[in-house]
Amino acid sequence: MHLDVRELREFYYRSKLGRAVQRSVRDQLLRIWPEARRQTVVGYGFSVPLLRPYLKDARRVTALMPGPQGVMPWPAGEKNVSVLCDDTRWPLEPASVDKLIVFHGLDTTDHAAALLEEAYRVVAENGRAVFVVPNRASLWSRKHGTPFSVSRPYTLTELERRLKWHGFLVCNHVTALYQPPRSTKFWLRIGPTLERIGQSIPLWFGGGVLMVEVRKQVPRPQRPGLGQILAKPMGVLDGIGQAEPARRTPSQ
Repeated sequence: MHLDVRELREFYYRSKLGRAVQRSVRDQLLRIWPEARRQTVVGYGFSVPLLRPYLKDARRVTALMPGPQGVMPWPAGEKNVSVLCDDTRWPLEPASVDKLIVFHGLDTTDHAAALLEEAYRVVAENGRAVFVVPNRASLWSRKHGTPFSVSRPYTLTELERRLKWHGFLVCNHVTALYQPPRSTKFWLRIGPTLERIGQSIPLWFGGGVLMVEVRKQVPRPQRPGLGQILAKPMGVLDGIGQAEPARRTPSQ
Protein backbone atom coordinates (compact mmCIF):
# COMPACT_ATOMS: atom_id res chain seq x y z
CA MET A 1 0.00 0.00 0.00
CA HIS A 2 1.43 3.34 -1.03
CA LEU A 3 1.85 6.02 1.59
CA ASP A 4 0.27 9.44 1.17
CA VAL A 5 2.60 12.09 -0.22
CA ARG A 6 1.45 14.57 2.43
CA GLU A 7 2.45 12.21 5.23
CA LEU A 8 5.81 11.55 3.60
CA ARG A 9 6.46 15.26 3.15
CA GLU A 10 5.50 15.91 6.76
CA PHE A 11 7.86 13.20 8.02
CA TYR A 12 10.91 13.97 5.88
CA TYR A 13 10.76 17.75 5.81
CA ARG A 14 8.97 18.81 8.98
CA SER A 15 10.13 16.37 11.65
CA LYS A 16 13.58 16.08 13.22
CA LEU A 17 13.48 12.30 13.00
CA GLY A 18 12.60 12.42 9.30
CA ARG A 19 15.48 14.78 8.56
CA ALA A 20 17.83 12.41 10.40
CA VAL A 21 16.57 9.53 8.26
CA GLN A 22 17.02 11.59 5.13
CA ARG A 23 20.62 12.40 6.05
CA SER A 24 21.54 8.80 6.93
CA VAL A 25 20.17 7.23 3.75
CA ARG A 26 21.43 10.02 1.48
CA ASP A 27 24.95 9.82 2.93
CA GLN A 28 25.09 6.11 2.16
CA LEU A 29 23.79 6.68 -1.36
CA LEU A 30 26.51 9.28 -1.95
CA ARG A 31 29.12 6.73 -0.94
CA ILE A 32 27.80 4.49 -3.71
CA TRP A 33 27.21 7.26 -6.26
CA PRO A 34 29.27 10.32 -5.35
CA GLU A 35 28.29 12.13 -8.56
CA ALA A 36 26.13 11.88 -11.67
CA ARG A 37 27.77 14.37 -14.01
CA ARG A 38 25.97 14.63 -17.38
CA GLN A 39 23.79 11.63 -16.56
CA THR A 40 20.05 11.05 -16.42
CA VAL A 41 18.95 10.40 -12.84
CA VAL A 42 15.44 9.17 -12.06
CA GLY A 43 13.83 8.48 -8.71
CA TYR A 44 10.67 6.46 -8.19
CA GLY A 45 8.38 6.42 -5.15
CA PHE A 46 9.27 9.19 -2.70
CA SER A 47 12.86 9.61 -3.77
CA VAL A 48 13.18 13.39 -3.56
CA PRO A 49 15.07 13.35 -0.21
CA LEU A 50 17.84 11.46 -2.05
CA LEU A 51 17.85 13.29 -5.39
CA ARG A 52 18.93 16.79 -4.40
CA PRO A 53 22.73 16.18 -4.50
CA TYR A 54 22.44 15.31 -8.20
CA LEU A 55 20.46 18.37 -9.32
CA LYS A 56 23.52 20.51 -9.99
CA ASP A 57 25.58 18.30 -12.31
CA ALA A 58 23.19 15.72 -13.78
CA ARG A 59 21.95 16.18 -17.33
CA ARG A 60 18.40 15.53 -16.18
CA VAL A 61 16.74 14.67 -12.84
CA THR A 62 13.17 13.35 -12.69
CA ALA A 63 11.15 12.31 -9.65
CA LEU A 64 8.42 9.81 -10.56
CA MET A 65 5.65 9.62 -7.96
CA PRO A 66 3.02 6.84 -8.18
CA GLY A 67 -0.63 7.78 -8.54
CA PRO A 68 -1.85 6.08 -5.33
CA GLN A 69 0.76 8.06 -3.37
CA GLY A 70 0.15 11.43 -4.98
CA VAL A 71 2.61 14.04 -6.20
CA MET A 72 4.08 17.24 -4.87
CA PRO A 73 6.06 19.93 -6.71
CA TRP A 74 9.80 19.57 -6.20
CA PRO A 75 12.29 21.10 -5.68
CA ALA A 76 10.77 24.01 -3.79
CA GLY A 77 11.37 27.37 -5.42
CA GLU A 78 12.86 25.85 -8.58
CA LYS A 79 11.66 24.37 -11.85
CA ASN A 80 9.47 21.37 -11.06
CA VAL A 81 10.89 17.94 -11.97
CA SER A 82 8.32 15.70 -10.25
CA VAL A 83 5.85 13.71 -12.36
CA LEU A 84 2.74 11.72 -11.39
CA CYS A 85 2.76 8.32 -13.08
CA ASP A 86 1.24 4.87 -13.08
CA ASP A 87 2.80 2.29 -10.79
CA THR A 88 3.88 0.09 -13.68
CA ARG A 89 3.95 2.40 -16.71
CA TRP A 90 6.61 5.05 -16.46
CA PRO A 91 6.78 7.91 -19.00
CA LEU A 92 10.36 7.08 -19.97
CA GLU A 93 12.02 5.72 -23.08
CA PRO A 94 13.62 2.25 -22.89
CA ALA A 95 17.26 2.21 -21.72
CA SER A 96 17.17 5.97 -21.05
CA VAL A 97 18.20 6.11 -17.37
CA ASP A 98 21.80 6.13 -16.13
CA LYS A 99 20.93 6.07 -12.44
CA LEU A 100 17.63 4.91 -10.93
CA ILE A 101 16.72 5.29 -7.24
CA VAL A 102 13.68 3.43 -5.88
CA PHE A 103 12.74 4.62 -2.38
CA HIS A 104 9.31 3.97 -0.82
CA GLY A 105 8.43 2.26 -4.08
CA LEU A 106 9.17 -1.46 -4.21
CA ASP A 107 8.11 -2.01 -0.60
CA THR A 108 4.81 -0.15 -0.97
CA THR A 109 3.50 -1.29 -4.35
CA ASP A 110 0.94 -4.04 -4.93
CA HIS A 111 2.61 -4.75 -8.28
CA ALA A 112 6.23 -5.49 -7.34
CA ALA A 113 6.94 -7.81 -10.28
CA ALA A 114 5.58 -5.37 -12.86
CA LEU A 115 7.44 -2.48 -11.20
CA LEU A 116 10.72 -4.37 -11.51
CA GLU A 117 9.94 -5.04 -15.16
CA GLU A 118 9.61 -1.29 -15.69
CA ALA A 119 12.85 -0.67 -13.85
CA TYR A 120 14.64 -3.16 -16.10
CA ARG A 121 13.11 -1.57 -19.20
CA VAL A 122 14.20 1.99 -18.46
CA VAL A 123 17.72 1.44 -17.06
CA ALA A 124 20.46 1.80 -19.68
CA GLU A 125 22.73 -1.13 -20.49
CA ASN A 126 25.58 0.49 -18.56
CA GLY A 127 23.27 2.11 -16.02
CA ARG A 128 22.76 1.36 -12.36
CA ALA A 129 19.84 1.21 -9.94
CA VAL A 130 19.62 1.34 -6.15
CA PHE A 131 16.63 -0.16 -4.36
CA VAL A 132 16.05 1.05 -0.79
CA VAL A 133 13.66 -1.01 1.37
CA PRO A 134 12.95 -1.51 5.11
CA ASN A 135 15.10 -4.13 6.80
CA ARG A 136 12.87 -6.84 8.26
CA ALA A 137 15.34 -7.46 11.10
CA SER A 138 15.33 -3.83 12.29
CA LEU A 139 13.28 -1.91 14.83
CA TRP A 140 12.27 0.54 12.11
CA SER A 141 10.06 -2.02 10.37
CA ARG A 142 8.15 -2.67 13.61
CA LYS A 143 7.99 0.74 15.29
CA HIS A 144 4.76 2.55 14.41
CA GLY A 145 4.92 6.19 13.44
CA THR A 146 7.41 6.07 10.57
CA PRO A 147 6.96 5.26 6.85
CA PHE A 148 8.94 2.03 7.27
CA SER A 149 6.40 0.42 9.60
CA VAL A 150 3.51 0.47 7.10
CA SER A 151 5.28 -1.05 4.10
CA ARG A 152 6.63 -4.50 3.22
CA PRO A 153 10.06 -5.16 4.79
CA TYR A 154 12.66 -7.41 3.17
CA THR A 155 15.62 -9.51 4.16
CA LEU A 156 18.76 -9.03 2.09
CA THR A 157 18.53 -12.55 0.68
CA GLU A 158 14.90 -12.06 -0.32
CA LEU A 159 15.55 -8.71 -1.99
CA GLU A 160 18.60 -9.87 -3.92
CA ARG A 161 16.83 -13.03 -5.08
CA ARG A 162 13.93 -10.98 -6.38
CA LEU A 163 16.15 -8.53 -8.21
CA LYS A 164 18.19 -11.32 -9.82
CA TRP A 165 15.04 -13.06 -11.03
CA HIS A 166 14.09 -9.91 -12.94
CA GLY A 167 17.43 -9.66 -14.71
CA PHE A 168 19.52 -7.52 -12.37
CA LEU A 169 23.03 -8.33 -11.20
CA VAL A 170 23.93 -7.22 -7.68
CA CYS A 171 26.93 -4.89 -7.56
CA ASN A 172 26.87 -3.71 -3.97
CA HIS A 173 24.77 -3.84 -0.83
CA VAL A 174 24.89 -1.68 2.29
CA THR A 175 22.66 -0.75 5.19
CA ALA A 176 21.81 2.62 6.68
CA LEU A 177 19.78 4.07 9.55
CA TYR A 178 21.41 2.61 12.65
CA GLN A 179 19.92 5.07 15.12
CA PRO A 180 16.69 3.86 16.78
CA PRO A 181 13.32 5.21 15.59
CA ARG A 182 13.02 7.68 18.45
CA SER A 183 12.73 11.45 18.25
CA THR A 184 14.02 12.35 21.71
CA LYS A 185 16.88 14.83 21.91
CA PHE A 186 19.32 12.23 23.25
CA TRP A 187 18.88 9.78 20.35
CA LEU A 188 18.87 12.53 17.74
CA ARG A 189 22.08 13.97 19.17
CA ILE A 190 23.99 10.68 19.11
CA GLY A 191 22.44 9.57 15.82
CA PRO A 192 25.46 10.52 13.64
CA THR A 193 27.78 8.61 15.99
CA LEU A 194 25.57 5.52 15.79
CA GLU A 195 25.61 5.74 12.00
CA ARG A 196 29.41 5.68 11.98
CA ILE A 197 29.56 2.78 14.44
CA GLY A 198 26.94 0.91 12.44
CA GLN A 199 29.19 0.62 9.42
CA SER A 200 31.33 -1.88 11.35
CA ILE A 201 28.37 -4.10 12.30
CA PRO A 202 27.83 -7.29 10.24
CA LEU A 203 25.24 -6.68 7.55
CA TRP A 204 22.65 -9.11 8.91
CA PHE A 205 22.54 -7.02 12.12
CA GLY A 206 22.36 -3.86 10.05
CA GLY A 207 20.32 -0.71 10.10
CA GLY A 208 16.75 0.21 9.35
CA VAL A 209 17.03 0.08 5.57
CA LEU A 210 18.73 -2.18 3.04
CA MET A 211 20.27 -0.58 -0.05
CA VAL A 212 21.13 -2.81 -3.00
CA GLU A 213 22.89 -1.49 -6.10
CA VAL A 214 22.32 -3.44 -9.31
CA ARG A 215 23.01 -3.34 -13.05
CA LYS A 216 21.17 -4.94 -15.93
CA GLN A 217 22.04 -8.42 -17.04
CA VAL A 218 22.52 -8.28 -20.81
CA PRO A 219 21.49 -10.46 -22.53
CA ARG A 220 18.55 -11.00 -20.27
CA PRO A 221 18.07 -14.40 -18.60
CA GLN A 222 15.39 -16.54 -20.21
CA ARG A 223 12.73 -17.47 -17.69
CA PRO A 224 9.07 -18.42 -18.26
CA GLY A 225 6.90 -15.32 -18.33
CA LEU A 226 9.73 -12.87 -17.71
CA GLY A 227 9.01 -9.61 -19.52
CA GLN A 228 5.29 -10.43 -19.84
CA ILE A 229 4.25 -9.84 -16.25
CA LEU A 230 0.94 -8.07 -15.81
CA ALA A 231 0.25 -5.50 -13.12
CA LYS A 232 -1.59 -7.98 -10.94
CA PRO A 233 -1.58 -7.21 -7.20
CA MET A 234 -0.09 -9.74 -4.81
CA GLY A 235 -2.48 -11.31 -2.33
CA VAL A 236 -1.97 -13.21 0.89
CA LEU A 237 -3.66 -16.28 -0.65
CA ASP A 238 -1.64 -16.28 -3.88
CA GLY A 239 -0.43 -19.69 -4.96
CA ILE A 240 -2.80 -21.95 -3.01
CA GLY A 241 -5.18 -22.73 -5.84
CA GLN A 242 -8.17 -20.62 -4.90
CA ALA A 243 -10.26 -19.01 -7.59
CA GLU A 244 -9.41 -15.42 -8.32
CA PRO A 245 -12.30 -12.96 -7.92
CA ALA A 246 -13.41 -10.92 -10.89
CA ARG A 247 -11.37 -7.80 -11.39
CA ARG A 248 -12.90 -4.40 -10.96
CA THR A 249 -12.00 -1.32 -12.90
CA PRO A 250 -9.47 0.64 -10.78
CA SER A 251 -10.82 3.87 -9.36
CA GLN A 252 -9.26 7.06 -10.68
